[in-house]
Amino acid sequence: MQKQCHSHFKPEKSWCLVIALVGLIGGALFISMFFKTSENSFLCNNQAPNMGKFLDKGKSSNPQQLQLDAILHYATSRVIPQQTIDEIRVSFDVLKNKTPCHFLVFGLGHDSLMWASFNSRGNTLFLEEDPKWVETILKDAPFLHADTVKYRTMLSEAEELVEHYHKEPDCSARKSFLRGNHRCKLALDMLSDEVYNKEWDVIMIDAPRGYFAEAPGRMAAIYSAAVMARNRKGNGVTHVYLHDVDRKVEKIYAELFLCRKYLVKGVGRIWHFEIPPASNAGNNFC
Repeated sequence: MQKQCHSHFKPEKSWCLVIALVGLIGGALFISMFFKTSENSFLCNNQAPNMGKFLDKGKSSNPQQLQLDAILHYATSRVIPQQTIDEIRVSFDVLKNKTPCHFLVFGLGHDSLMWASFNSRGNTLFLEEDPKWVETILKDAPFLHADTVKYRTMLSEAEELVEHYHKEPDCSARKSFLRGNHRCKLALDMLSDEVYNKEWDVIMIDAPRGYFAEAPGRMAAIYSAAVMARNRKGNGVTHVYLHDVDRKVEKIYAELFLCRKYLVKGVGRIWHFEIPPASNAGNNFC
């Protein structure tokens, strides 16, 4: 999801992916238009009276327009998402059945319009580390909903933070809390109230940066996503997606907090977990 990665794609492969993305988004738009019998009647869960709880005031209030904007954007842009079409389909297949839902995305970038359009009638929130990058993206897509996050970790601390987790009681799965959890360095303790107050149905971890020593790394994002999933009070599991699992830290932390037993699918560099609430999972992460 980081902006630095996009230059690695070859032009011919980029256009193939653009065409495939347009097909995906176009398919989602076709489905929504097919089932739409009145302006506000289409909901995958047939809950039109509750639509207001998913759509944020001041954000895009026209789901169909959001999807059309996404199609236009990816049909005319040479800048494409970081994930491959096969990786995108892993989460798309769930989102098309879950929407409208609460969708939390770690990272803001050239694929954000795509993710928001997949959940156009739901609430999609992006968490980004770089305030300047937020300004850049929102300048062209002001209807996207994004918060800036200040991480307390660095990638070089990954091994040390594993030891910290084992020694610090406030990091334990038994406690599993984030807001105000200053003692646990892996806990994202200063996020907006919206993050803490909502139960997220789907969580995508494709940030923060994790490819050089001084980068924040994804340790805290992975830990915090696991805590959010465990704290779920509603029915069903939390779908958690982790990208770049070919990297050592992502793989170690996924095994430690997201758990191999909850891994339901892996394609390319993305893993899909279905994590049950703590009431069904016991007192340990894994």
